[in-house]
Amino acid sequence: MEPSGSLTLRYAIATDVGQRRDANEDSVFTSSRLLAVADGMGGHVAGEVASSTAISAITELDQRLEADDLDPTEALSETVTDAVQRLTSLADEDPALQGMGTTLTAMLWDGARFVVAHVGDSRAYRLRDGELEQITRDHTVVQELVDQGRITPEAAMTHPSRSVLTRALQSGGHADPDVFTVEVKAGDRYLICSDGLTDVVSPDVLGETLEAVTDLDAVVLRLVELANDGGGPDNITCVVADVS
Repeated sequence: MEPSGSLTLRYAIATDVGQRRDANEDSVFTSSRLLAVADGMGGHVAGEVASSTAISAITELDQRLEADDLDPTEALSETVTDAVQRLTSLADEDPALQGMGTTLTAMLWDGARFVVAHVGDSRAYRLRDGELEQITRDHTVVQELVDQGRITPEAAMTHPSRSVLTRALQSGGHADPDVFTVEVKAGDRYLICSDGLTDVVSPDVLGETLEAVTDLDAVVLRLVELANDGGGPDNITCVVADVS
């Protein structure tokens, strides 16, 4: 339990390799100020390196927040840029890492709101008054098709190109995160997760589970279980946070 102003943030984490992968290329970070999930791509070793590199930049931001009076939006944006620079430096040193990349969804808590930085197809949701809302937008080809009205959100869940990203943090690339703020209120529940959960578990089931299973440790384990029950085709990582 982490006090911050008049509101309190509590959270739990679960991560699992899933049923069909040999290694877990997801990385996760949580603290009283920062919650983040990164899902690596580029093959097993490179994916692990990419996601852990992005999360190391988040970890260092968390340490700086203790010592410095930083503007949350500016600090989080600069951290995403720093993550890309780190990926580029590593790929320059090791040709085997060329082309590696990662998603990143990070939420910086300031006691009254979250600043969110988001790239890729990991997601953040808010459950408020029984209604689940996806607060990030996927950077995927399929999401663009949904936005254009060419396919339904239901069809997007099983579309063969659903994991083709239009934006990611990549070596040699440019940071282009969505950065925005989310006002919070007591009773909110937030979920940050990799697509190993959302490619398998529908929004309706996510909402029902987040509503029904009140214990934080139990709910993250239940979400992982649901993804594995659905075949577990990818690594599964989720962070659930309650504001009270």
